[in-house]
Amino acid sequence: MPRSHVALLRGINLGSHNKLAMRDLAEIFSGAGCTEVAAYILSGNIVFSAGTGLAARIASLVTAQIKERYGYDVPVVLRTAAELKKVISGNPFVKAGAIDRELHVMFLAHPPDRSRIDMLDPDRSLPDTFKVHGSEIYLRLPNGMGRTKLNHQYFEAKLGTMGTVRNWRTVTTLFDLMKA
Repeated sequence: MPRSHVALLRGINLGSHNKLAMRDLAEIFSGAGCTEVAAYILSGNIVFSAGTGLAARIASLVTAQIKERYGYDVPVVLRTAAELKKVISGNPFVKAGAIDRELHVMFLAHPPDRSRIDMLDPDRSLPDTFKVHGSEIYLRLPNGMGRTKLNHQYFEAKLGTMGTVRNWRTVTTLFDLMKA
């Protein structure tokens, strides 16, 4: 049966920062009432199924459980399977023929105001480019995520919302896991 949601946690298991076993994270989701829970790689990706009511509360439930058990403040961004499918089909850089290893998506907690989007500098980190679409920022980073000035700190400061970044391979693999 397909899974209905993906949770993208920000800032866990980055070096020695906010260590959290994926097994424990999956247990938090299961304990909250989610079903078909599966973790993907160490960077905080959980696919699961949940009804509408639970899905509306799961980010705050998980954030509270992580804070209580581990003392970490870990933001959680959710997307439905349908939303993730739109993210994949809507990537303008894929349509333009960019190679997968250059592509990333920043998943925002909330869609930013148009006036804030207009303040973004398209020349901030050339040859890196970006496109804001709804609650996602599509990134094409030819020199990699580690060398760009188009990072979450920049976008969060300019857009007034939190986000978390995933590379294209992770995005497509998560969708495949949701369909499985």
